[in-house]
Amino acid sequence: MELRHLRYFVAVAEEGSLTNAAERRLHTAQPSLSRQIRDLELEVGVPLLERRARGVALTAAGRTFLDHARLALLQVDAAGEAARRAAQPDKRAFTIGFLAGQELVWLPEALRILRGEQPDVEITLASRSSPELAGALMRGKVDVAFLRREKDAPGIAFKPLIREPLVAVLPAGHRLAAQKAVRLQDLADETYITPTRGAPALKAVIDNYAAKFGVMLKPQYDAENISSVLSLVTSTGGVTLMPLYVKLMLPSSVVIRRLQGDAPTIELVLGYNRSNTSALLKRFLARSDQLIASVAKPDADSLSLP
Repeated sequence: MELRHLRYFVAVAEEGSLTNAAERRLHTAQPSLSRQIRDLELEVGVPLLERRARGVALTAAGRTFLDHARLALLQVDAAGEAARRAAQPDKRAFTIGFLAGQELVWLPEALRILRGEQPDVEITLASRSSPELAGALMRGKVDVAFLRREKDAPGIAFKPLIREPLVAVLPAGHRLAAQKAVRLQDLADETYITPTRGAPALKAVIDNYAAKFGVMLKPQYDAENISSVLSLVTSTGGVTLMPLYVKLMLPSSVVIRRLQGDAPTIELVLGYNRSNTSALLKRFLARSDQLIASVAKPDADSLSLP
């Protein structure tokens, strides 16, 4: 079994199609890709994919194999990154990742702490989805990240930062915008925009909240990131649920309203790879309580609900 077999299999599994994987991800011919997948299945000894009229689906064995294949590829990437860092021991660089939008809240104080600890450090910023940040931490591409507590992130430690309530996000002219608080039931018949394509932790919170009230939210649009969420709310007149920090990015055409009763909350954490030996990382983590005190408490007013 070769690494290319694993990369090919992961691409096919994520695309759900041999043709799409060959054209979009691997830039190879589809018949050649099919042969590589068949060779892999022969070596593993069980079918990993079920061929269908429209694309492919993972078998039970394929779903299990996919988790291990992803981890193996992450470990290979991490090994390469570790070797490159070892070859440049004097390079003073530090990469900090943010769940898109959270840099508006946490970056100034994080930079102040890092510059105070090591003034000449070269700092790189990465703004991505939470699962992408977890993957970057596992591969050694990011030193520390502000993200959600992701599952299936072996080797990654999480330190709690804050919990934010979810709020209703509405067009400024929406009938519900006249209310101070919105019932979840009021959103059931509205055009709903799901903000969870790349946010499994947020999806779990919203699904659990909806199930609690027996409400079925039927997405008509699927937003990839916070910018597309706000664009879709504006352009379609739809509604959605988002963590409170969305308040910092609202255009004039969009408003937020609190949810009636006990609103669900979602946790923001500081993530890092336990195997990362960076001295600056250790000093930054040692001052994380100071970071929380400096950012979360003073920012409570600016992040308060209307």
